[in-house]
Amino acid sequence: MSNFVKNPPFLTACIISFLFGSIGTLAFSPFDYWIIAFVSTFGLIWSATLSQRNTALWATFAWSIGYFGIGVNWIHVSMIQFGGVPVVISYLAVLLLACYLALYNLLFTWGVHKFKLKNPFVLASLFTGTEYLRGVVLTGFPWLQLGYSQVDSPFAHIAPTFGVEGITFFIIVIATYLVQFILKENRKIKPMATFALLIAVSFATRFGNFWQIDAEKQPLTVSLVQGNIEQKMKWDPDHFNYSVQTYVDLIRPLLGKSEVIILPESAIPALENQISSLLNSMQNAAMESQSDIIIGTLYQDNRNQLFNSALLLNEQPYDAEQAPRYKKHHLVPFGEYVPFGSVLDWMREVFILPINLSQGDFVQPELHSKNARFNLAICYEIIFGDQVQQNQKAHNADYLLTITNDAWFGTSIGPWQHFQMARMRALELGKPLLRSANTGITAIVDANGKVIQQLPQFEKGVLTAQISPVISQTPFSLWGNTVLYSLSTLIVALAVMRRKN
Repeated sequence: MSNFVKNPPFLTACIISFLFGSIGTLAFSPFDYWIIAFVSTFGLIWSATLSQRNTALWATFAWSIGYFGIGVNWIHVSMIQFGGVPVVISYLAVLLLACYLALYNLLFTWGVHKFKLKNPFVLASLFTGTEYLRGVVLTGFPWLQLGYSQVDSPFAHIAPTFGVEGITFFIIVIATYLVQFILKENRKIKPMATFALLIAVSFATRFGNFWQIDAEKQPLTVSLVQGNIEQKMKWDPDHFNYSVQTYVDLIRPLLGKSEVIILPESAIPALENQISSLLNSMQNAAMESQSDIIIGTLYQDNRNQLFNSALLLNEQPYDAEQAPRYKKHHLVPFGEYVPFGSVLDWMREVFILPINLSQGDFVQPELHSKNARFNLAICYEIIFGDQVQQNQKAHNADYLLTITNDAWFGTSIGPWQHFQMARMRALELGKPLLRSANTGITAIVDANGKVIQQLPQFEKGVLTAQISPVISQTPFSLWGNTVLYSLSTLIVALAVMRRKN
């Protein structure tokens, strides 16, 4: 039996690995069975450390196809419903994406065999490196990082110190120890004591606290608006007036009662210069009622650059060029721009948006509203923890704010995974997070990443609450991933040099 587990037949190894990868999705929202992350990762480490390198590589590939193929299958929804892509082609695109993402796990397995790595901390350090690459190459796609699955687990509070990637590191270490214990490769007292100590220390982090209510500042009364405009209607000219009236009706009762009213990403389906009269009216209403309005717009500047932006309307007269705004930095490949310029330009007609948006700066000024400072992220870019952390470090904002439109992905699991990642940003940085989404999930999250209030998905409504600012400075908000990356690099380098010597 032991030999079968260590050296299974090639096909058996691939099937088992695929099954381990396939169950990984259950660890994430909306299922939230966080313990499954350790079970699924056990399968990845078992695959990567099989004695035959060829079998290990193919088993790792099978695990990755199961993990990513099921975990991000929601991508096909937008291609079918809004891109006019045939069903077969949409699933083929998901498979190709899974194959691409598998390359990073294959690199991990190759490194394990190339340098004959076995130490759990070395494997976790190497995996940290391959996950870093997955998050930056071709603008990055760090979706389904293992650490996100633990936002509600007893180990969630590793995040304020080491971020989501620190939790991923922890999962890899634990899974590696479990593989070695079960295979009877490492049952000495020292590794078992290290295993137990690591779990104990990680569990104990939940009793730490890096934030407290700021008693010197008044709570902010905020209203988050969820218009629930169906995506197939949103950009249809025949439904333009309906979209406008929906938001007007939702905003009107809030004026003079809420200090800040927040609308979703690209709330009004038109270029900003096409709705300037509407925005002027909204600004006048904001000025008269002393209620600021933050609204997602498509903004075209005087150089004809088009931005996905968040616009602040307050007591100042509306001027498109001078108005306070945030411009989205991290754009969605094949959704908001086509990478590689003219080489793939033909794909504009295949995917969702036949335009290329421009990027805002990586670090931008925070939005000031009613003596509160907001650290903005629009839709997809909330998954890039480094960007949010760098902006928070630069400005120490009072609140994290993300506006989004997840209607592209219908009733799939995609919007729930997206929301889970947004919650992790609050936990990492120790700041409350406000989220306004077109069709949901609109919610208020506290500085521990816990959901305080949320609106039902696919219902029109407003979420109003008083949110107290907090005093916080988590280690992650100060150094981000620098410490984890530095330690991981050092650990791998020492392991490789030791092996060569």
